[in-house]
Amino acid sequence: MHCTPLSAVSSAIRLTATTQALVLGLCSSMVALAAESANAESTSSWGLGIGAVSSQQPYKGVDRETQAIPLIYFENDYVRVFGPTAEIKLPGFTLDDSQQLDLSIVGEYDFSGYDDDDARFLDGMSDRKGGFWAGAKVQWRNPLADVSAQWLADVSGNSKGQRFTLGLERSWQWGEHLTLTPRVAAIWQDQKYVDYYFGVRESEARIDRAAYDGKSGLNTELGVRGNYMFDDHHSVFLDVKATRLADEIKDSPLVDRSTENSVLFGYLYRF
Repeated sequence: MHCTPLSAVSSAIRLTATTQALVLGLCSSMVALAAESANAESTSSWGLGIGAVSSQQPYKGVDRETQAIPLIYFENDYVRVFGPTAEIKLPGFTLDDSQQLDLSIVGEYDFSGYDDDDARFLDGMSDRKGGFWAGAKVQWRNPLADVSAQWLADVSGNSKGQRFTLGLERSWQWGEHLTLTPRVAAIWQDQKYVDYYFGVRESEARIDRAAYDGKSGLNTELGVRGNYMFDDHHSVFLDVKATRLADEIKDSPLVDRSTENSVLFGYLYRF
């Protein structure tokens, strides 16, 4: 999900596609939470802001990156849009006074991938491009935690892959202003996805980079979001996330880390 860098950002601070996808994925639920907390009676919410993210990818030779991003958000009773991610809300089900089942159709542009000039070790690799993904999401809201399941497929045809995410999170309200939301997720990526982004074709192999056929794998993610509402309009948020990579990804000769992580801090003005 994804925005272009602000013009004032130094050329030394680059906004890469993979990090953008990560940033907006983290921001979308945070912004929605801020909007909901600010005015539960509103049927339409707008928000504008700015954020800074620092992230580390697992590819060899790719350094940690820090950059600024603009934040744009809109939500009403029928649709939620954040950057290149959109959800069409379908009729849900009220299970009882404290439980709700929400359904939606999801579309997003995922900027995952790399260019061969992102690191010297990637010289000679064909560029791996992002693409448009679409699928469905179901979320079970209950007093203990919010449980979600999401399936997405690459409809742009670049990786031709699929992803399935099962997530669990719970929010705690501290006073009138602060909300903390820890979360855990399991993210399954199919063989086509792993092979496209972490595989090495025979034509790309060299002495220090063996050919590699990716297999499907399961990543695990731990994270926590914090949101502080100063009033109905102004809020700041912090999101910290770490992902343990599947063995099928760690075994790739392109990868020299077992985890990837990010820290996001931002400000949002809600109209």
